[in-house]
Order: sequence, then C-alpha cells, then structure tokens
Amino acid sequence: MEETCYSLHPSHASAELILMAHRLFEGKEHAVSYQKYRLSPSEQLIGEILTFLEKKKVRPFGLAADVGCGSGQGTIRLGPHFLQVVGMDVSPAQLEMARACASAPNISYRQCPAEELPLEDGSVDLVTAMSAAHWFDRPRFLAEAFRVLRPGGCLALLNYTLDMELEYRDCSQELNHICRELYSAIWPYRSTILGPDSTILYKEMFDSIPYPEKEWHDCISVKHSIPVSSYIGMVESFSNYQTLLEKKPEEARKLSQDVRDRLLAVMKVSSPETEVGLVVKYYCLLARKPDVS
Repeated sequence: MEETCYSLHPSHASAELILMAHRLFEGKEHAVSYQKYRLSPSEQLIGEILTFLEKKKVRPFGLAADVGCGSGQGTIRLGPHFLQVVGMDVSPAQLEMARACASAPNISYRQCPAEELPLEDGSVDLVTAMSAAHWFDRPRFLAEAFRVLRPGGCLALLNYTLDMELEYRDCSQELNHICRELYSAIWPYRSTILGPDSTILYKEMFDSIPYPEKEWHDCISVKHSIPVSSYIGMVESFSNYQTLLEKKPEEARKLSQDVRDRLLAVMKVSSPETEVGLVVKYYCLLARKPDVS
C-alpha cells in the first residue's frame, strides 16, 4: 500500500535514494509488518472504482491488475468483482506474504516493476495502484498502464493523507494531539522523492492524462476500528518511521513506546488491544481509456 517501494528512474531520483528505498522496503521483517498492520481499502473505496468502471463496462469484468500490490490487501478486495486479478510488486518478500494470504483461485501474483507490466496490450479492464503510485516512475507507469488497458478500461490510483485521526469516547482531541506530535517527529525522515505532499504528485498525474473522461475524488473519509497496538504498528510500517528506525533505532523504539503509553493513559485503559476508531482520508484518480471509434 502507500509505502510499497519501486525503483524510480534516474531522472526522478538519485541512485542513492533508489538504493535506500530498496533496503527500506524489501526486507522480510518489514513485509511481515506491512501485511499485519496495513489497512485494506474499504468497500466504499472499491465501490468508487467499480461505479466508474460500470459506466462503460458490463459485468462480469475480466482482468484487473493491481500494481504495487505489496502484501495484497487491495488485491484480495478486487477478487469478487473480476474473473481474474493479478497483483504485481517488485519485492519478493512482499509477494511471499501476499501469496501466503491468498485463497481465491482467481487471484495470482507476479514480480515485476510498475513500469514493465508482463501483460498483453489491451488485455486489462482495470489497472489499480493503491497507495503505491507515488513511488513509481510516473510517466513510464502511466504509459504502461494505458498500453495494457482495453478500450473503455479504467485506471484507478488511490492514496490517503497522513493526518489520520483517532476517536475514543470523549478524549479524541487529546489523542489526536499526541498523534500530531508523532507525525511531526517522523516527518523529517520523509523521503525527498515524495516532496512535501503526495497529493501534489497525484494531481500532476491527473493533469497529465490526456483522456477526456477522468475524475478526481477527494475527502473520502473512511473509519476503521483497530487496536491501539495496530495503530502503532501501522505507523511503524511507514517509510519515514522505517528510515528513523534504520538511522536511530533506540530513538525510534522509544518514540513508539512513549506514544503508545501516552495514548493508553489518556484513554484510561491498560491494554494496547483496546480498540479505537481510526479516520483515514483518501483521494482517488480515475481515468478511462477511450473506446475505439
């Protein structure tokens, strides 16, 4: 999902940053954490995609390609709606986790970069990238996505903002003050590849797509219910936290522990398995390849 890593073309990033990203995302331990803690896209988000696709396509849908699939949380959600779904990622460790969790016979996985999809021209009804496209060589990925899409097929790129909020009884405001301090603490370790705001990268992709039928959806709020421990685990799987962990492991672990303890103290509970509401704000780019006239 958002922090899945892809090598960017040298025109977009230095070799040093590319290597750092590989070390950050392809480790087995990080892949396990990613699979355990990353949020699956909600049915509401999948519904946004399917509604757009159904404007020109009739069920049953054929092939969906989930690019930068990570450990497959989004890939699995596509399974009930397509005859075949292929999840693709550059990381063998991520794909190992995805395959371990796969159960539907119509879902498979392949290792490949986002810019070189092992699919036939005009063979795909839907190309998705769920919280991953900001790591791609975006012009090359878009060209590749439109190569494999059928006429009338759709591209859907999802991501979320990092200003996530917690809800718990009457102490939500205090909890979110702690969360904002956490986000501020790891912000200096954000990859320069992403710039100050990933939303800008997605809007640039949206503006660059020449197809007349395209939509931009933002402020899609989705509420999840998760334990405090899973919230901490999710933040620890973010790329900027992983960079902090690599550079200053003691500081990173202390930050996690302090935040967990402070959240529990405000909630007046002792168990980190106590569930809280987590509100995540998503945005979505949708575009349709024109039909052949």
